[in-house]
Amino acid sequence: MAQESRTGTNGLLSDLSKFPAGLVLALQAFLFFVAGVTAFLLRFDFGVPARYVPDMRFALCVWVGIKVATFASLRLHRALWRYVSSYDLARLLLGNLLGSVASGATILWLLPAGFPRSIHFIDLLVCFLLTAGLRLAGKIATDLSRMYLSGKNEKRTLIYGAGDAGVSLLREVRQNPGLLYSAVGFIDDNVGKKGLHIQGLGVLGDRASLPYLVQRYAVDIVLIAVPSATAAEMREILAACRRAKVAFKTMPGIAEVIEEKSLARQLRDVAVEDILGRVPVKLDHEGIRSTLRDQVVLVTGAAGSIGSELCRQIARFRPAAIVGLDISETGLFFMERQMRDIAPDVRFVPEIGSIQNARRLGEVLRRYSPSLIYHAAAYKHVPMMEQHAFEAVENNIFGTLEVASAALRHGVREFVMISSDKAVRPTNVMGVTKRVAELVIVSLGGGPTKFASVRFGNVLGSSGSVVPIFKEQIAVGGPVTVTHPEMCRYFMTIPEAAQLVLQASAFSRGGEIFVLDMGEPIRILDLARNLIQLSGLRPDEDIKIEFTGVRPGEKLFEELNTRDENLLPTRHEKVRIFVGTNPARQDIEQWMAKLRATCQDRGLGQLIALLREAVPDYSPSPEILRRISEDQAKKSSVAAASG
Repeated sequence: MAQESRTGTNGLLSDLSKFPAGLVLALQAFLFFVAGVTAFLLRFDFGVPARYVPDMRFALCVWVGIKVATFASLRLHRALWRYVSSYDLARLLLGNLLGSVASGATILWLLPAGFPRSIHFIDLLVCFLLTAGLRLAGKIATDLSRMYLSGKNEKRTLIYGAGDAGVSLLREVRQNPGLLYSAVGFIDDNVGKKGLHIQGLGVLGDRASLPYLVQRYAVDIVLIAVPSATAAEMREILAACRRAKVAFKTMPGIAEVIEEKSLARQLRDVAVEDILGRVPVKLDHEGIRSTLRDQVVLVTGAAGSIGSELCRQIARFRPAAIVGLDISETGLFFMERQMRDIAPDVRFVPEIGSIQNARRLGEVLRRYSPSLIYHAAAYKHVPMMEQHAFEAVENNIFGTLEVASAALRHGVREFVMISSDKAVRPTNVMGVTKRVAELVIVSLGGGPTKFASVRFGNVLGSSGSVVPIFKEQIAVGGPVTVTHPEMCRYFMTIPEAAQLVLQASAFSRGGEIFVLDMGEPIRILDLARNLIQLSGLRPDEDIKIEFTGVRPGEKLFEELNTRDENLLPTRHEKVRIFVGTNPARQDIEQWMAKLRATCQDRGLGQLIALLREAVPDYSPSPEILRRISEDQAKKSSVAAASG
């Protein structure tokens, strides 16, 4: 009820559209009349001579009539006073100027030459002051009524950032009666702004004074209105808020603001993406659209984190159809429902099948004849693939070869494989299988199908990634487990990764390995601490952090290119090309034949030797070497017993 009464009061005070147009025009006509009389009184020192009274009566009729018509034609009688701005005042000035010029010309034409011309300028000035003053009075009355009627449940708020974003946020907080924020002041790290007043609120201090200001003004929440803040600056701001023991929310970047004009509705909890400093991707939309529009696109692994995001991003460019291939029935079921909701005009076809099944792949490609294939299906979990080396080889290498071979047989125009930074000087089975898959893809080039790979690091929020695991551990009270205090990884968001994959494919001429700019590596320990703090808790006090040791196949620092590869730029600052030595197709085919035979024999030692033959800089993990040693010991024991 309180909110309804407050809204209603604001509407009566500030919304001219709620009144009949005739009543508003009558009020403005009265203001024009008062302005004209005042102009005469000022001109003659508040004593109008009797000989000018007839002229005054005639001039008042002309002024009121012409100005009413002018304001009506410019629709200056229909406005929201509570949103009055410099633009509205400029329109008022224009209306008054046009009305004064038209009425002045009429009066000079019809009245004797003795009519005082200075009265026209006085009338223009007084009329503008009255009409503008009435609107400003309405806005002030609205603001005062809102302050008077505001509920006690409003949160006392500091706005962090006294720039354009902060002022815009303050304006909306004040004007939107549904928001439960009551701003008490600004805080800004620009010391030159301290003591200034913006729309009635003072800039009270900088980041260092935040704990004092929170206590003095009984602040409940800090709204961070610094959308241009870097990751380092955001981390410092959040640390200051935590020291002050105050809640906080943040505004989005400019890309999100464009999508949704209301700043206040976009206030949200600070996310891990804010402190990682990922800058929104700028895409060559025309180039991507020319690649995808009206084409049938096949995405393997379509129910996975990257595959599903690729489907969502591809749908933006109006393909003829998207075919989603995955072995997960449940994942495809939910993916189809989501695509129906977010892109109802784009045909999405779920197809269940394994990338290792050549017959099934042939069925799908014959049925839909895709022009492009984005191959995202793979086994990616590093420690698990150390335990299942043969399955990793069969899926990541042979599965990729099956999809690529099917693309060649059915005349697919372009094939793009999603690779990994773990393919660089690999220390695990997952990484070396991805590197071999890159070599297989490169060897197939030269025909009608353009083959390319896109290599990038970890994506935030993907299945099995560290961020969801940390959040689950925090939710149950910890501990949060980190493998090693110096463990570092590159991170990007899932949408950013998918968008840059599409961008890279638009650049492809065949045979490239594209590498995405992953920014600066992030220490996993720092990521864990920040996630705990974003949950409103204290690391090592509320939530313990435990070190569990480096897992099989992991290395402390990931890399994005090998030593013998050369870096080439593209037209996009975040996409580069690494060009290395391309293996001959015949050599790859012979090597693959030996690999198939080894997988059938299930000899782990021979498998690792073959992988090292193809990727000389592969360093098997101690876990793999231990298992090979155990297998050899068992074989020796069996041979000795049988002998």
